[in-house]
Amino acid sequence: MSGEVLINLTPMETRVAVVENGVLQEAFIERSRRRGIVGNIYKGKVVRVLPGMQAAFVDIGLERAAFIHAHEVMAAHTPAEEQATISQLLHEGQSLVVQVTKDPIGTKGARLTTHLSVPSRYLVYMPEAPHNGVSQRIEDEGERERLRQLVETCQARQELDVIGGFIIRTAAEGVSEDELYADMHFLLRLWRKVSERKVTAGVPSVIYDDLPLFIRTLRDQMRDDIEKVRIDSRENYLKLKEFAEEFMPDAVERIEYYPGERPIFDLYSVEDEIHKALGRKVQLKSGGYLVIDPTEAMTTIDVNTGGYVGHRNLEETIFKTNLEAATAIARQLRLRNLGGIIIIDFIDMEDAEHQRQVLRVLEKALERDHAKTKCTGVTELGLVQLTRKRTRESLEQTLCEACPTCVGRGTLKTPETVCYEIFREILREERAYAPETYTVLASQAVVDRLLDEESAAVADLEAFIGKTIRFQVEGHYSQEQYDIVLM
Repeated sequence: MSGEVLINLTPMETRVAVVENGVLQEAFIERSRRRGIVGNIYKGKVVRVLPGMQAAFVDIGLERAAFIHAHEVMAAHTPAEEQATISQLLHEGQSLVVQVTKDPIGTKGARLTTHLSVPSRYLVYMPEAPHNGVSQRIEDEGERERLRQLVETCQARQELDVIGGFIIRTAAEGVSEDELYADMHFLLRLWRKVSERKVTAGVPSVIYDDLPLFIRTLRDQMRDDIEKVRIDSRENYLKLKEFAEEFMPDAVERIEYYPGERPIFDLYSVEDEIHKALGRKVQLKSGGYLVIDPTEAMTTIDVNTGGYVGHRNLEETIFKTNLEAATAIARQLRLRNLGGIIIIDFIDMEDAEHQRQVLRVLEKALERDHAKTKCTGVTELGLVQLTRKRTRESLEQTLCEACPTCVGRGTLKTPETVCYEIFREILREERAYAPETYTVLASQAVVDRLLDEESAAVADLEAFIGKTIRFQVEGHYSQEQYDIVLM
């Protein structure tokens, strides 16, 4: 499998596309006003302690106070097996050094921890952790043990004063001792700077700011199967090369400056794919389709055969549609960055082996996902449920806002429904105020219905209240909006 990373930079926005075999798999968008803050370290102030929730709110200088749970607060003197209460750990007005684990999403503030860590290409340094760990994505037990030994060898070198532990990242698979040592040396230098700022910084303030998106992408997304990283900004191309020369020399030759007149995101129809990813319906090549509905609590995905009729029998048609859907769903989760609980309603299959195969294809496709996913299998109702770690806003939350007309419902009241609301409102006003005449201000569709299909009902109402009712079109009113003026 071959891949490319495309980076589009403007003063207002950075956009990154990860393309595999010519198909967009992931999109990252960061705007200068709403830059992602996961990984940033802040010195903040506790503004409210909530004993009932075992949590606290911390002011770190953002629009909304951030949230920290008791189990994310490192207790200084409490034994590991005893969980201290939030009131024992924190008090209002206390200054606290924290790291962001989740960006603010919707109405929720950022999520925090005091278990601090700083990442590099191959390692994550955890200054307060007493142990080392290896990424679960490195499956070969021999390689896991080799990397553990190398990290311990590097830690034992006299020139490194190491306190704490390291997590060995997936990218470290196959690297040498010298490469790990260079990474470790960089992290310890970085941590010394962070430690100094922890003491001198005011409250609230940023102590450590993670790398900008285009460099972070190189650090986190670069794999052996990524053949090229193309960037359309000359200035930032030089910064990217400089970073790669110092920390990722094997990637230097794969970084290219893209000077073309054609926008870089047009190379693989990235813009079209992002536009499609904002819709509910995803068309499958076979003629089937998915319907994806994100809600506050979970995301539901429904699989349908659509226009696909197959060549053999119904069971075979269903099986092939579900197989194609499994691969498409894994891609859509990455592309849309959907997180939390995800429920998939595959088309019912009678053959148990078909069910197992579809589940295997889904799990295999999810292995390429950088976000942690866990599939719990098929429920009694025949639904597949899985969880995907949510750390940043979804693509829809980044690019869209709730419709002001339907206020996010996705549906509008019909003109007929609005007409009957107007009738009831006029009757209420008549009992309360008894004016001489009424003027109804409403949208074109509602006024047209009142003067046509509902004209008999309007005449009956006028006769009942003994008053004249006039109608006036307001072009800027939405279909549900109306006013009744009493004269």
